[in-house]
Amino acid sequence: MSLDPSLLAGLSATEARRRLVAGECSVTRYAQALLARADAVEAQVQAWACLDRAHVLAQAEAADRAHARGDIDGPLFGLPVGVKDVIDTADLPTENGTVLHAGRMPRQDAAVIRALRAAGGWVMGKTVTTELATYAPGRTRNPHDPAHTPGGSSSGSAAAVAAGMVPLAIGTQTNGSVIRPASFCGVYGFKPSAGLIPRTGILTQSPAFDAVGVFGRTLDDVALLAQALAGHDPQDPLTRLRATPPLLRLAATEMQQPPRFGWVATPFWDRVAPDAQAAFGALLERLRGHVAPCELPSAAANAVTWHRTVMEADIAGSFELEYERGRDQLSASLCGQIERGRQVSAVDHRKALSRAKVLRQDLEAVFDRCDVLLTPATLGTAPKGLASTGDPLMCTLWTFLGMPALSLPLLHGESGLPLGVQLVGRRDDDARLLCAARWLVRAATPAGA
Repeated sequence: MSLDPSLLAGLSATEARRRLVAGECSVTRYAQALLARADAVEAQVQAWACLDRAHVLAQAEAADRAHARGDIDGPLFGLPVGVKDVIDTADLPTENGTVLHAGRMPRQDAAVIRALRAAGGWVMGKTVTTELATYAPGRTRNPHDPAHTPGGSSSGSAAAVAAGMVPLAIGTQTNGSVIRPASFCGVYGFKPSAGLIPRTGILTQSPAFDAVGVFGRTLDDVALLAQALAGHDPQDPLTRLRATPPLLRLAATEMQQPPRFGWVATPFWDRVAPDAQAAFGALLERLRGHVAPCELPSAAANAVTWHRTVMEADIAGSFELEYERGRDQLSASLCGQIERGRQVSAVDHRKALSRAKVLRQDLEAVFDRCDVLLTPATLGTAPKGLASTGDPLMCTLWTFLGMPALSLPLLHGESGLPLGVQLVGRRDDDARLLCAARWLVRAATPAGA
C-alpha cells in the first residue's frame, strides 16, 4: 500500500519499522518523506544543528541494500534517529552547543551510536542542544507555538520528534533535560535508571547525574529505542554487566491488575501553574480508586540544594578549559555556575552526594505502598519567550536519585499547549514503570480519542 509522504512522516517508529521490514515502503522513500517534512517546518522550528540531505539519503540507500540482502533483523532496522549534539558521531560534527567547539569532528562514535547502528538504525542528523547542555538556550522553538520555549537542554531532540521530522531522538539529562522538553513539546520522553544506557563518548557535565534519555511518539517507541541502546560499557562505571531488561515487551504487556499509583505533589506544588493544577486534579479524579497521595521523606525538600551543589562543582571541573580559554564566549548563566562551583569544597560535594543513597533508602517505604509515583513533569506548559528553557524543578529530585522517569503527553494547559504527566519508578525497575505507563495511557485517554 502506497502512503502519502505526509502520512509516512507521521508514523510511529514501531509502525514505520514494521512497514520497512515488510517491504511496504523503502527506507529511501521514508527518508525522503521526512526530509520533505523538514523542508516544510525546520525554518520555523530550527531543531537541527546538522542535517545533511545527501548523507541522509546515502544511509537510507545503504539500508535498502541491506534489506535486499535479507539483513533486516535489527530492532531498529531502517529507522532514522535524531541525536543531540553532545553525543559523538564519527560521520557528523559534534559541537556541544558552543562556538568554542565549532567544527569539532569526533574520531569515533559514542557507545550509544555504535549500539544504534548495530541495531539497524541510522543517524538522521544532530539536534540542537543548549550551550554545553546547560541552561543558555539554543535557537530551537516549540513546534506547537514558536513564541514558546521547547525546553532544554535536549531542545532539538524533542522538537524534531514533535514536529514530525524524525520518529525517534536521543537526548541527555543532568537535571530535567529530557523530561522537561518532552512535556513542553508533547512527546514521550524516557530517562531510564542511572547506568542503564552507557554515556561513553558523550559530553561530561556531572558524572553523578548525567544520563541518556530518548524521545518518541508512543510508549512503544521510547521502549524500543531505550532497549536497543541499553548495555554495559566498561568505560562507564555506572553501567553494570547484566541482562538488558525486555523493555519493549513489557511496555506492551497488559498488567493483570491495575497498578497502584502514588500521587506526589512534591514540596513545590504551590509553584505549579493554576491551569496545570486543574489538569492534574481532573486526571486524579479520572484515576479515582487507583491513586493515593504519597508523602515524601522530609529530606526530599533538600534534594534541589544538594543536586545544585554537586552539579555546579562538577560543571566547574568539566568545563574548566572552556572557562579559562574562552569565558568571554560563554553565557553569563554558565559562567555563574562555574564560578559558584569553584567555591564548593570537596567535603560539601561529597556530603551532598552521599545524601542520595540515604534518601533512596527512605523512599523504599513509599514504594512498598505503590508501584510507581505520579507527579507533574513541569511547573506548567512551555513558558512564552525564548530567553529561558523553563524550570527543571519537578525533575531534580528524581535525577538526583538516579530513578527512571517518563513524561507522558496526556494533558494540556488552558492555552492548548501540551502538559506532561511524569511517572517515576524505583531505581532499576524500568520495566515496571513502562508497564504502569501503558495502563495509565489507556486509562487517561478518552474513549474514541
